[in-house]
Amino acid sequence: MNSTNKNNSNVVESENIIELKNITKQYEDLVVLDNLNLDIKKNEFLTLLGPSGCGKTTTLKIIAGFEHADEGEVMFEGENVNDTPPYERQVNTVFQKYALFPHMNVYENIAFGLKIKKMDKATIDVKVKEMLKLVALEGFEKRSIDSLSGGQQQRIAIARALVNEPKILLLDEPLGALDLKLRQEMQRELKKIQQKLGITFIFVTHDQEEALTMSDTIVVMNKGKIQQMGSPEDIYNEPKNSFVAKFIGESNIVDGVMLDDYRVKFCGREFECVDYGFEKNENIEVVIRPEDIKMVDADKGMLKGLVTSVVFKGVHYEMAVQENENTWFIHSTKMAEEGSMLGMDIYPEDIHIMRKVSDQ
Repeated sequence: MNSTNKNNSNVVESENIIELKNITKQYEDLVVLDNLNLDIKKNEFLTLLGPSGCGKTTTLKIIAGFEHADEGEVMFEGENVNDTPPYERQVNTVFQKYALFPHMNVYENIAFGLKIKKMDKATIDVKVKEMLKLVALEGFEKRSIDSLSGGQQQRIAIARALVNEPKILLLDEPLGALDLKLRQEMQRELKKIQQKLGITFIFVTHDQEEALTMSDTIVVMNKGKIQQMGSPEDIYNEPKNSFVAKFIGESNIVDGVMLDDYRVKFCGREFECVDYGFEKNENIEVVIRPEDIKMVDADKGMLKGLVTSVVFKGVHYEMAVQENENTWFIHSTKMAEEGSMLGMDIYPEDIHIMRKVSDQ
């Protein structure tokens, strides 16, 4: 007995709240999730990011219990919940269509789940008012749902989900119906709410800006598989393959050869870089972000080309430069004249090397 107690006291609690193990989901002949494995940590803001049809919403529904995997396990705090119905999981979901009850006022919408649990009126009143304060809508208790703006309705949907004190909040493209300014405001609000409550948020979006703005961790998906998982900085600055590089922001991608550690050749010229661990003379792809290309005089650049277009984007100019068979895109607060020759410098830390991957 003493030995057992001692062993139990040494058990380290997992930092993961959700573990998806070998999840496969297929609709007729279409494989939506292909042997997906994903660990989600407690108290993190994790975003599933990818194009339509990549499997991100299906992943969310499997976590919620609205869909069942054909193969694999869904683990919640170390326990298999494959057969646990949605209402018994400590998870709540906010959808793009907020599904608020139009015949109920704001207070009644938020209180609905608590009344189902048969909580006493005083406790419900305290919890509803706490939620209204959290989403900055104090004093809106008696307002009708139809009188609220889209952003206010979204806050009520979040409050209704959070009042039940779930351990995980799932958000399925909840900002998609909002205009740009309101969407950006709600991005900040959601992150603030998540940090204040300290619970796990799992957010689904196809919008790269949303993912980069709010997330602790981004999971980039395509064709039912995880392409890359990491912090926003890692995903943006060190893409693992061309799909990630193209999907997250804008990128210049050219073929190259890794001559040796810290030495790469592309566009007929050798460059220093900071990458290593490749085979000598391995064929690779080079990624360079448009904002990382430095404009210089044509006769002083590492590369040079003809400026074929200049577009003002508000905070920067986007220029296309034709260099032999390659078209380079440059983002800069300075403008080069269309039709002029331009030199381009690229520093070692701005050259990112990717292995060629045949199937992404």
